[in-house]
Amino acid sequence: MKQPLPTSRMSAADAAFLYIERESVPLHIASVCIFDGPIPFKQFVASIDSKLHLVPRYRQIPRIPPWDLDFPAWQDDPNFDIHRHVIPVTLPAPGGEAELQALASRILSQLLDRKKPLWDVHVVDGLEGGRGALIWRLHHSLADGVSGAQLLKLFLESTPDVPASFPKRRYSKARKQVAESPYPEGVYGVLNSTLGRLLEFEGDLLTIAEAMLGNNQRDAREAKENPLKGLAGLVAEFTAAIERLPFNKPCTGGRKFYWAEFDLAAIQTMREAVGGTINDVYLAIVTRALARYAKLHGESVVNRFVRIVCPVNLRTPDQRAHSGLGNEISFLPIALPLDSRGPIRTLQAVTARTETLKHCGVLALVGLAAKWLSTLPPPLQAFFWRNIPEVIFPIPLLNMICTNVVGSPTPLYAVGRRMLASYPQVPTGWDLGVGCAAHSYDGKLFLGLIADTDAAPDVERLRDFMVQAFHELCRVTSHGKTQGVHNAARRTRKTQQQPANAVPPVVAESHSVGAPHEDSEAAVADHANEAA
Repeated sequence: MKQPLPTSRMSAADAAFLYIERESVPLHIASVCIFDGPIPFKQFVASIDSKLHLVPRYRQIPRIPPWDLDFPAWQDDPNFDIHRHVIPVTLPAPGGEAELQALASRILSQLLDRKKPLWDVHVVDGLEGGRGALIWRLHHSLADGVSGAQLLKLFLESTPDVPASFPKRRYSKARKQVAESPYPEGVYGVLNSTLGRLLEFEGDLLTIAEAMLGNNQRDAREAKENPLKGLAGLVAEFTAAIERLPFNKPCTGGRKFYWAEFDLAAIQTMREAVGGTINDVYLAIVTRALARYAKLHGESVVNRFVRIVCPVNLRTPDQRAHSGLGNEISFLPIALPLDSRGPIRTLQAVTARTETLKHCGVLALVGLAAKWLSTLPPPLQAFFWRNIPEVIFPIPLLNMICTNVVGSPTPLYAVGRRMLASYPQVPTGWDLGVGCAAHSYDGKLFLGLIADTDAAPDVERLRDFMVQAFHELCRVTSHGKTQGVHNAARRTRKTQQQPANAVPPVVAESHSVGAPHEDSEAAVADHANEAA
C-alpha cells in the first residue's frame, strides 16, 4: 500500500476560519495594490512560479479528516496549475478609481475555491494613466494579516531590476492522499492532542496568574499604586449596553470596497503633539468618522460608545512571519466614546483607554479564553464553529473590527513596476456590516473599508468622514498651532498622574455632522486648550 504523503496539521485557530466560512461570510484577507505601470502578465506569472518553492502551502489544499477526528491538514494539490491562480483581467473604461473599486468589490464578494490552493491574484490592466494593479486574496486559514503582508512582500521585489529570465522549477506530481483509518489511530490522536492543549492551557493560566498577582518587586509596586491596573475605570464602559451602529445589520455576502490613504509623517506629527501611538491616531480617525456616520443616519452619539476589536500580533520580533504562516493573533477589545468634543479629546480618550487595556492583562485574558476553547476535542470544535447560527442577537457583541499591519517602509516592485499603494481588506460578516484595515507602506498609511452591500450601501460616506477627521487632526497639530496642543497634552499627562483607573471625562460634541469648517481658528484654539 502506498504511504500517505506528509501533511501539515492546522491549528485550532486556522481550522476555525475554515469551519466558520459561508456564502455570507467570505473569510479571505486581501489587498488591492496599484503600480506605476502595467504589469507584464507572462513575466509576472514566471516570477511568482519561481518563488512558489519558498511557500509550499501555496501548492496545497485543506483536507478534512473523517468524522472531524482531528483538525484539517494541508496536502499537496495533485492538479496544481498556477494559471488557475494568477488571472488576467481588463478594467472597463475609463479605468478610473471607481471602476477599480467596483472590480475589487465583485472579486472580494466571492469565496475562494477549496478544490485548489486557497489564494489567487488578479492582474489588472486598463487603468487610466497607464498604471497597473493586483488584487491579491489569501484565505484566513492560511495566514493572518501580518503573515499575509510578509507573503506579499516575499512575492514582490525590493528593487526595480528585472532578471532576463526566471528560473523554472519542476515539482514532482503529488500523489493523492490515501484515506486514513479513523479508528483507533484517529481516536488516539484526538485524545493525545486534546491532552496536550489542556496542559498548555494550564501553563498559560499559571503564567497569567503570576503576572496579575505581581510576583516581582516592580509588579508588586505597581499593584500597590494601582490595585486594578486601571481596569476599574473602564468597567462601566464595558458593562454598558452595546448599541448598534447603522451598519450592524445582517450581512448577505455582497461587498463594497473603498479606500483612502494618509501621510505617515503627518500622523507622526499628530502623535508627537498629543501623545499615543500611530494606531491610536488611526482609531481616533475611525471613531470621529463613526460619530459623523451615526449622526448622518439620525442617531445620537451622546453618552455612547463604539465597541471595536483590534487584532494584535503575538509573534516575537525575531520570528519570521512567512515561515510559520497561520494565525498568531489575539484580540484587544476597546470601547471608545463617540461624543468626545473635538479631535484632540478624541485622540486623548483613545490613548488613555488603549494604554490602560495594554497594561491590565485584557489581551492575555482574551488569549486565554481562546486557548480554553481550543482545548475542546476537534470534533466538538468543528461542530461548534460550523453551527454558529446566522442570527442577529438583540445585543451585538461588538460593532466593528479594525486591524493595522506594518508593511514595508521602502518601495516594492512587481517585475519592475513600482507599487504606489496597497489597500488592505479584513473579512467581516454576521452583523458586522463594516470592517476597516490599515497598512503602512512607503511613508503612507493605506486604509481599506469593506462593507456589506445591504448593511452599509453608503459606506463611501464613512470613508469621506475618515478623510475629514484626518484633516481635522492635521489642522490642530500643524505648524503655528501646536503650542496649545502641547499645553493640552501636558495637562492631560498631569490628569493621568491621578490613579490610572480615572478615565478622562467625556464631553458631548456640540457641532453638527458634516460641518465642513468645524475647526475654524476659534474652534482650533478651543480644541488645543482642552483639558481632559
